[in-house]
This record gives sequence, C-alpha cells and structure tokens, in this order.
Amino acid sequence: MSCKSLFSGRYLGYSFQSFQKDLLSGLVVGVIAIPLGMAFAIASGVKPEYGIYTTIIAGILISLFGGSKFQIGGPTGAFIPILFGIVMTHGYENLLIAGFLAGVILLLMGIFRLGSLIKFIPKPVTIGFTAGIAMIIFTGQIANFLGLKNVEKHEYFLQNMKEIAIHFHTINFYSVLTAGLCLTIILLTPKIFPKIPGPLVGLLVSTVIASFFYPNEVATIGTTFGNIPSTLPQFKIPEVTFGKIQQLIGPAFVIAVLGSIESLLSAVVADGMTNSKHNSNKELVGQGIANIVTPLFGGIPATGAIARTATNIKNGAVSPFSGIIHGIVVLLVLLLFAPYASMIPLASMAPILMVVAWNMSERHVFYHLLKTKTGDSIVLIVTFLLTILVNLTIAVEIGLLLAVLLFTKRMSDSMVTAKALPNPEHKNKKIQTQIVTKNRDCPQISIYNVEGPLFFGAAASFSQSIMKTIHYHPKVLLLRMGKVPFMDTTGESSFSSIVEHFSKQGTIIISGINTQPREVLKKTGLYDVIGEEHFFEHTGEAITDALNYLNKDKCLGCKHYAFKECAALSRTLDHIEEKEKVLSTS
Repeated sequence: MSCKSLFSGRYLGYSFQSFQKDLLSGLVVGVIAIPLGMAFAIASGVKPEYGIYTTIIAGILISLFGGSKFQIGGPTGAFIPILFGIVMTHGYENLLIAGFLAGVILLLMGIFRLGSLIKFIPKPVTIGFTAGIAMIIFTGQIANFLGLKNVEKHEYFLQNMKEIAIHFHTINFYSVLTAGLCLTIILLTPKIFPKIPGPLVGLLVSTVIASFFYPNEVATIGTTFGNIPSTLPQFKIPEVTFGKIQQLIGPAFVIAVLGSIESLLSAVVADGMTNSKHNSNKELVGQGIANIVTPLFGGIPATGAIARTATNIKNGAVSPFSGIIHGIVVLLVLLLFAPYASMIPLASMAPILMVVAWNMSERHVFYHLLKTKTGDSIVLIVTFLLTILVNLTIAVEIGLLLAVLLFTKRMSDSMVTAKALPNPEHKNKKIQTQIVTKNRDCPQISIYNVEGPLFFGAAASFSQSIMKTIHYHPKVLLLRMGKVPFMDTTGESSFSSIVEHFSKQGTIIISGINTQPREVLKKTGLYDVIGEEHFFEHTGEAITDALNYLNKDKCLGCKHYAFKECAALSRTLDHIEEKEKVLSTS
C-alpha cells in the first residue's frame, strides 16, 4: 500500500481549524477510552494495563491504516466473553498468539476483498450474540458491584451465577455504596453536562470518596492486580509454534470474524452520522495490522468501537488525526498518572461495564425481532441462549446454520411450478395459471409457469410437479422460465432428468429463460440436447412452434379450446357432423 493511496482523499482541504477540531475530539475520546480500556481488560481476565496498551497502539494504527475517517479502535465489550474464555483455557500468553493470528486473518480478509461478505450475516444472528454478550458482561460485574469475596471466575455463565449465589452473603456495603455512586453519576452527567464524559467523572468521584472516607474497605485495581506501571509496554515476540497455531486457530478465527463485524458496523454508523463512505476492505487491512502489532506489546485484540466512534464524530472530528490524538492522550495519561489508577475500586469499574452492556444489548431491536414470531425469532433466541450458556463460537455457527436452513426452506416454498394457458378474455392473451380447469386443458400441450430459483432446496418439488404431467403423455412440454433467476447444479440435474424422460414421448420447448440458467445449461450440454431451435424469447412464439407438433387427428372432437387455433383445428369434425345430420334428415 503506497503512501499516496494511504492518505489520498483523507486530508484534502485539511487546515489548522480542522486540526483544532480533531484535537478536541481526540482529547475527549482519549479521556473516555482510559477507564473503558482498563475495564474491558479486567473483564477479559487480564491486567488493566494491557487494555491501556491496546487503546494506545491499536487506536493509533486503526486510524492510520483503516478505511474510515472517523473510526476509533481499541478493546471493546464484544470481545470480553471470547477473550476471557481463551485466558481461562489457554492462558494470557496464548491469548496474544490468538490475537496475532486474528490480525493475520483480518489482513488477508482485507487483501482478498472479503469486507462485503460481512453484510450477509443475518441480523437475528448478530443481534442474538450481541445481546448474549451484553448479558454476560452485565452479570459478570455483579460480584464487583456487590463486593463479594472469594468468588471464582469460570468460563461458563451458569457456573458464574452459581458462584454469585453461593457467596452472596459476603456482600460489602462499601462496595455497593461506591458502585451506586458511580452509576448515579454516569446516568446523570449526560443530562446535566452533555459534553462531559460520565464514566470518567463517576470513576474519579467514587474513587476519591472511597479513598478518603473508607480506605481499605473495598478492593481496588492495586490490591487485586498490582500497581499499573507508568512505562511504555515492552516489545516481545510471542513464541508461535505449529502446535499452538493448530490449537488457537479456531479462537483466532472467531476473534477475526467478530472484530470484522464490529468494526464494519461501527464504520457504517459513522457513515450515517457524517454522510460519508468507508472502504470496508481497507478497514479490515487496518484492523489486521493493528491486531498483528498490538500483541507484540502485550495488548489484547481490538476492533472499531461504536460508542467511541460516535463520540468522536459528535465532538467535531474531521479526519483520522482525532483517532491518533486519542491514542497519544492515553499514552500521556499512562506515563503521568498510572500510579493513581491503582487506587480505583473495582466497584467503580463495575457500573461502567454494566452501562456499556446495557447500551450494546440492542434490546429494542431484540424485542422487535422477537414479536414477529417468525423463523428469525427462533434464530435470535437460539443464538442468544447459546452465546450465554455455551460460547460465542457455537452460537454463531448454529445461528448461521439455522438461518441458512430457514432461508433454504423459504426459497423452496417460493418455488412455484403450475399449469397455465392463455386467458382468452385478456387483451394480450396473457398466460395464467387460474385458466386451467378440468374442462379447459389441452391434452397435447402442457404449459407450465416456473417461478423462483431452481436450486437444491426446490429441485425435488419442481421435478415432482413436471413428472405428473409426463404421466399424461402430452406431445409438447412448454416451460415458461422467465421468472427463474438462478439455477444450480442440483436444479440442472432435476431438469436433465425431466428432459431425458420426456424426450422419449414428446418435445420440450423453453421460453423466456434468463442468462444465468441458460449458461448453466450450455456448460452442462443440456442446451444442445434440448436443441437451440426449442428456445424462444416469447411464449407466443413458443406456442406457435408447439402447435406444429400436434397430432391433428386428436384435435377432432376436442372441446377444450385451450388456444385460439383450436376452433380451426376442430372445424373439420364439426363440418362432418353437420353433413351427417343433413343426410339423416333427408
């Protein structure tokens, strides 16, 4: 990627006034990102400083190399259940390797232009696992909010809920007071002082009060994790082996997929707020670079943060400089004020994460999808429950599989293969299915309207409908395929079987076939088997050709009058009958 392509269009017309706006927005977002970075790290099962390192390094790199002018990157709540599970199962060192591998996957996704594929993930799946993650984050902070003692962290939700129930009697009044004060300030600050970040104010006020009025009564970052070092992170290359790659490629893939979804959703939100357009593939490249470099400094996986990106825009950001400045602000705070961060009570961090969980839960969309009472509701509930009770990997896999099966069922149901005839009362003699009745159905020419994609899910019903016609031995089978947008190899196989069976007794004629199905038939050779002379653009031409294959003797005495030509074909018989009547009366 050249420097020209990296910066083209991102800083056109940039001025000192633009820099002032970026400086302000970067400062505000940087201040907000500090408590969030530490909180996300702690909830993920690692030391708080690793969240700060991630905020600095990933935040700067995502702004430098990403595809959105306004994206703010860093640790996010969406990663918490995945990262915590990896730490519990494989340890912190292997988390760094999983993050590094996820960065490589993201980079390759961007290079191979797979950014647009993310939009094909069904909404019930994304809402289901997002709500599930929010539930895990929220309940995961209950112990810190209440100040419960001797609570062991487990990988699974029900085990953690059991721990809270067992140790509920150890509730700490001072922790509840601290957390309640912080939560109140977080909720009230935006209403009274909209420009001031509530989480930071709540964190500072509750920390000061706890330190002065009841020191040593609540657990703090320092007493739980040790002091936060006021130094730059150490560069260290993780020990990557083939065995570890095999062990961690699954979790890495989940991190990469979730990171791509989260970052591109954030970029879309930014587009909507600024009337701009991001480059999805470039965004994935930026996310990949950030997640490759960050683990080398002890940082955890990062992605685009929707709330921080929105805050960045609301405070006047005009370019990626705001994201770079946000990272520098966090770096300066680390170097100058790290020792003071050790005094922060865990009870002060809990409401910050609870509010994050509440805001990310998509509760309104969740309820809207739920009340539709459709297949999407099932996908939503299954994904939500599996995210909570099992893990995100299984939830996404089962959710996607269920969504695909339901989609296949819907597409299969949309496939219609019905007999049709020209409507004599219509001005243009439109071919309609409701015209066919017991007394009006040509015994020699069967016309079918075929509508919907002819794919593996619909091939069987299509074949069965046509085979019923073959049983009546018509001379011509005319298939109107103008409303078949797509045909796969399974559909072609069923089509080929029909051609093989029907060719033994009559002629197949096709009208209005679209380009994609036509190309499939040509590639498999079925087009030539049917014969190019039997393909027509319009049904009228096809019917005219079909009439040439009729057994005219069978038309004598036929009273169906399916086509306008039927009257002329049966006129000879009518004339004979009239002549016989005249002779008999004479």
